[in-house]
Amino acid sequence: MKIALLGYGRMGKEIEKIALQRGHEIVIKTSGKEDYNISDADVAIDFSVPSSAFNNITNCINNKIPVVSGTTGWLEHYNSVVELCNEKKGAFIYASNFSLGVNVFFELNKQLSKMMNTLNQYNVSIEEIHHTQKLDAPSGTAITLAEGIIENSDKTAWELDQKTSENNIPISAIRTPEVPGTHTVTYNSEIDTIDIKHTAHNRQGFALGAVVAAEWLISKTGVYTMRDVLNLG
Repeated sequence: MKIALLGYGRMGKEIEKIALQRGHEIVIKTSGKEDYNISDADVAIDFSVPSSAFNNITNCINNKIPVVSGTTGWLEHYNSVVELCNEKKGAFIYASNFSLGVNVFFELNKQLSKMMNTLNQYNVSIEEIHHTQKLDAPSGTAITLAEGIIENSDKTAWELDQKTSENNIPISAIRTPEVPGTHTVTYNSEIDTIDIKHTAHNRQGFALGAVVAAEWLISKTGVYTMRDVLNLG
């Protein structure tokens, strides 16, 4: 398939390597305001920046190009994208993290939160560690983990670097050079601690998941998630 890479930074370059290895062609590579015709592509993969993502995604949908986005920090516009996608009969997948292992981790997190919900002696928190070039905090992955806990417990919100209410989940965001991404969910009590943790060793897992999602999305219409791609539902 012919792929448009909307965002040609570190992730874009990793996606290019994986896509070429899997026999695909890169027809568009853009990292800014370069002119391009999105209709030259069969599918688009957006790993741009928060200020560009919404325009990139809507441009694809308006031109009937399936689009996969892993950009975080733009989700205040997510519902507008869903409405547009349904109106135009487009195809769209957003994931805060395309790693196949992380998406299994998301499901594990949900199951654990159900089991821990009645054990009031435990306090839950989330820690995420990323490279210093990451623009948003907390990470989209950490937010997805928090939302998974909220869906399956009596927690009502998450907060960055603080906890002002027992119903909130504190998220700690740490920035360290050359860390692809580490996420830990901790349940702590006076007696013991339970941790579940995912550590990315490199960006290849994110890139592979994005390409797999793009392959899966071709010829479909609708709004999907990685749970659909991996049949985790």
